[in-house]
Amino acid sequence: MLGIALGVAALIIVLSVMNGFQKEVRDRMLGVISHIEVLAADGGAIVDLEGTLQQLRAHPQVMGAAPFVASQGLLARGEDMKGAIVRGIDPSLEGQVSELAAQQRQAIARLEPGQFGVVLGAELARALGVRAGDALTLIVPGGQVTPAGVVPRLKQTTVVGYFDSGHFEYDAGMALMHREDAQRLFRLDGPSGIRVKLRDLHQAREVAAQLMGKLPPDLLVRDWTRQNRTWFAAVQLEKRMMFIILTLIVAVAAFNLVSTLVMTVTDKRADIAILRTLGASPASIMLIFMVQGALVGLVGTGGGLLLGLLVALNIDTLVPMLEALLGASFLPRDIYLISRMPSDPQAADILPVALIALVLAFIATLYPSWRASRVKPAQALRYE
Repeated sequence: MLGIALGVAALIIVLSVMNGFQKEVRDRMLGVISHIEVLAADGGAIVDLEGTLQQLRAHPQVMGAAPFVASQGLLARGEDMKGAIVRGIDPSLEGQVSELAAQQRQAIARLEPGQFGVVLGAELARALGVRAGDALTLIVPGGQVTPAGVVPRLKQTTVVGYFDSGHFEYDAGMALMHREDAQRLFRLDGPSGIRVKLRDLHQAREVAAQLMGKLPPDLLVRDWTRQNRTWFAAVQLEKRMMFIILTLIVAVAAFNLVSTLVMTVTDKRADIAILRTLGASPASIMLIFMVQGALVGLVGTGGGLLLGLLVALNIDTLVPMLEALLGASFLPRDIYLISRMPSDPQAADILPVALIALVLAFIATLYPSWRASRVKPAQALRYE
């Protein structure tokens, strides 16, 4: 029972922690990227902006929509140069589609048209060694043709704030500026896309397919699951491998159940023989040991479920206690982006774990039970 319980508890705890990390990274990622993006198919500007916004906001799943401009640029300060994604946003609408904009409202509000101010990711600002009020040179693609040749287009910008999304990729490679300023820099007549926030992010793929059928054919619709397909596929693969590896713990416990029942059958040969002489059938003898093994599996699985859920639901309290007791930090803040141990138990993981444990326990009873039913009364009682 204890072996099965520990195996089931280990599976539930590990899968819950992996779900927690996945949810934490996903939420931080979605604080910067959008649930759905609507882009111009030719890479240019969206022609009918107001009409497209009305169509998007008419969908019942859409909570907000905000236009944006996105391109790549090079930020320079002295001899330090860093490549970055330059995103032009509308400060008044960005809070409808981005958690980051809602959290960094003061910094975003400093972006005013014509001022060419930029809000940098915290890691990017640290790499360039700039603070609020410092000047930066922004080099954008597409140079100007002059008699002296092609000269890159440069623009002096001012750092007006920082943002910290908790996701290193965006904090180290993104700069925000006002949409009108970005359109001037990249020579666009309008926004290059529209960011959309949904009520249920898990419906992004279905909503994207519905919007694609309603919007004009010159617009592309892309949801967040397709933008980060490689990362989510890697996480799911790792989760499946951990599930398979940890299931072996339950399998070992089930093997111990086999050996325990075999020893029980050997020890009870005389009792089995007496029952047989009293008229018990081989099927009834087999049922006795199957019930015994099934009860062991049932109690062990139930105990593992309780233990696993107890730890998974209180891991935010247990881990700090262990860290204080051992004087160590499992997730140092200066190394890992997530410094706490998250946990997210899900029924989709817990139910298969319980079913697998019960099935393995039941299978483990078959051989010992069959062996018990094959005991011959005369041979078993010969030396009694």
